Amino acid sequence: MLILENLIMKYGSGDLALNGVSLRFDKGEIVALIGPSGAGKSTLIRCVNRLVEPTSGSIDVNGKNIASLKGTELRRARRKIGMIFQEYALVERLTVMENILSGRLGYMGFWKSWFRKFSSGDVAKALNLLERVGLSEHFDKRADALSGGQRQRVGIARALLQEPDLLLVDEPTASLDPKTARQIMRLIKELCSERNLLAVINLHDVGLAKMFSDRIIGLRKGRVVFDDTPDELNDTILTEIYGEEDWSGSADKKKVSAQVREHKHMESMDYALAND
Repeated sequence: MLILENLIMKYGSGDLALNGVSLRFDKGEIVALIGPSGAGKSTLIRCVNRLVEPTSGSIDVNGKNIASLKGTELRRARRKIGMIFQEYALVERLTVMENILSGRLGYMGFWKSWFRKFSSGDVAKALNLLERVGLSEHFDKRADALSGGQRQRVGIARALLQEPDLLLVDEPTASLDPKTARQIMRLIKELCSERNLLAVINLHDVGLAKMFSDRIIGLRKGRVVFDDTPDELNDTILTEIYGEEDWSGSADKKKVSAQVREHKHMESMDYALAND
């Protein structure tokens, strides 16, 4: 389905964003990419759909090496790769329905896409997706009038209207509150399960990765340092990925308790001085 072989991405400075990444992803998998900032998570995703040009290596999607494609062949290959962005990438002045329908532009000829002449079939599919992501009542609302969670739902529907074989998701919950983040991840998981769709999701939130993925890949300095099920992601592995930290949370609890005790002590002192 998706096979990466010795993928290398080198900046002009000589620094490596990806350093010999080789991975295989199967149809229907929900795979989370985790790691510290600068580990190569976003770069990996963007190399797959050629938003970033890899320095070397192969990216095999359904038997085609995406890394070697150009022009029309690359545009055709991208049709089957859906992308959901952290910052939504919606056209603010367009309506929810118009933004979702833009997922079909890659299948249309120049003049039809220029005048946005969508077929009745595309409109029907968009309406079904609109209902599925819970935005039916907002179909004619401008994108800039939506909340963050609603915008992300539009982005999900737009990507799925491409009818992709592969879904790439770059930090879908970074700007969302914890409840909305869970709802968005649950929706992505359900939709991928319904369509037996492979999803590769870049996440900073380890808790969400463990909760909603079938497989977790940990990256550090452009290399894969962990590739297994969420159950195998223990404190030792987290330290290997992110560096030394008290992953139990006990250090944070002690710090908060100390702050509470200090606050109470200061209140007592203030009360004593006021009543002296």
